Amino acid sequence: MSLDPITLSVLRSALAGIAEEMGTVLVRSAYSSNIKERRDCSAALFDADARMVAQAEHIPVHLGAMPESVAAVRARGARPGETWILNDPYTGGTHLPDVTLVTPVGVDGAVVGYAVTRAHHSDVGGMAPGSMPAGSRDLWQEGLVIPPLRMTDEVLELVCANSRTPRLRRGDFRAQAAANRVGGLRVVELAERVGLATLLAGFDEVIAYAERRTREALRALPDGTYRARTELEGDGVTDEDIPIQVAVTIHGDSATIDLTGTSDAVAGNVNCPVAVTRSACFFALRVLLPEDVPACAGTYAPLDIRAPEGSLVNARPPHAVVAGNVETSQRVADAVLAAFAQVADVPASGTGTMNNTVIGGEGWTYYETVAGGQGASRVGPGPSGVHVGMTNTLNTPIEALELEYPMRVERYELADGSGGPGAHRGGDGVVRAIRVLQDASVNLLTDRRRHAPPGLAGGAPGAVGRNLLETADATHELEPKVARRVSAGDVVTLVTPGGGGWGEPGREPGRPAGAG
Repeated sequence: MSLDPITLSVLRSALAGIAEEMGTVLVRSAYSSNIKERRDCSAALFDADARMVAQAEHIPVHLGAMPESVAAVRARGARPGETWILNDPYTGGTHLPDVTLVTPVGVDGAVVGYAVTRAHHSDVGGMAPGSMPAGSRDLWQEGLVIPPLRMTDEVLELVCANSRTPRLRRGDFRAQAAANRVGGLRVVELAERVGLATLLAGFDEVIAYAERRTREALRALPDGTYRARTELEGDGVTDEDIPIQVAVTIHGDSATIDLTGTSDAVAGNVNCPVAVTRSACFFALRVLLPEDVPACAGTYAPLDIRAPEGSLVNARPPHAVVAGNVETSQRVADAVLAAFAQVADVPASGTGTMNNTVIGGEGWTYYETVAGGQGASRVGPGPSGVHVGMTNTLNTPIEALELEYPMRVERYELADGSGGPGAHRGGDGVVRAIRVLQDASVNLLTDRRRHAPPGLAGGAPGAVGRNLLETADATHELEPKVARRVSAGDVVTLVTPGGGGWGEPGREPGRPAGAG
């Protein structure tokens, strides 16, 4: 059954609207500031074959890896009326704090799709409050591992019992479950309105349309192989640089992204399960596409991703992965974009890190990714103080932070001048200084503290970031990835990197030679 263009457009918008409504229900129902304020969560719809058909405009690293979770649940024979929970990075998850709920959607007793939410829970156990320890060496140190399970009251109690903040966890899980129920209800209503056959045809047509548009965009680029490399600044165990290498080959209307030459898996926690690596590659491809191309299974069908097994970007259990999701994903995306930049019109590098800040004590855990500068582009300067790349969250407002946690924000401002100069200047990073009012643990997972975000087309790099700890005796410069105990009154400060500049300073911006 084929659909006319108007019906296809209506169905595409309806499906995207359902995903957005799911996200709204989750945010407005959540208990923790990490979800209700920062919106560190995502929602999407899948068809019965676990193909994504629609997503909300949420977190790239969540959404690109979500198909693995749905496939894992589908393989276990999930039925309508059930909700499944998982976070195992090696069975469909990303890192342990990101917990996924999958709800099969049924019409006349048959599964026609899945409503899915993923949210970052600010504590799921492990060796440190916040479940993002800077020095973890295996998966079990990072929190409770949840394989795909039917979400019963007993399973929920088990998960909450392993969290330092059980009340918040229980409320957030109920918010996710409610969002999934709303998504399923809306899909059933849509099937009743347009007919089940039309809805199922719409799933296929949306995916096919996205694939056609993506192949058109790739066909416009010159064939060839384009290489780039970057690095991670340590793994939390050692401070040595860890190389990431990528080769992007354009061949007709498809592309291959090959990460051969990237470091083997390391002792620390910057390793990636392959789902996260795919997610980073999907994001980089999405940057090249027109805004009206829907993000779904079809968008990424022309992409072949090769990540050597056992490497940093395709780690095997029980390697630690908590920073791979947040930091290595950023570096992989930047490397792929740097390769595409040789033939396509993309921005200069942004802050290149999520600047993860985790502070916790008895009965409380605070987690936040801190914004930085976006890279400039051919059309204008980069925005300042924004979340860049694989994250798409907001900040925690000062009022909410000080109300919920025993902390006080001392400074929160742009790091003026940190964006790289150019014909268009890169965006500035930020300065965020927090005074801890109780003894606590601090874990920082950051990057771009030694290697600046590069400019493009002659633009200068942005400034590197800094991690600082002010105690009663002195101010200490901290490593990119570090765990510390702090005392009441100490101040933790992050100065985040600026974005790279675009074009040579003083010259009129123009399209670079060879750009698509």
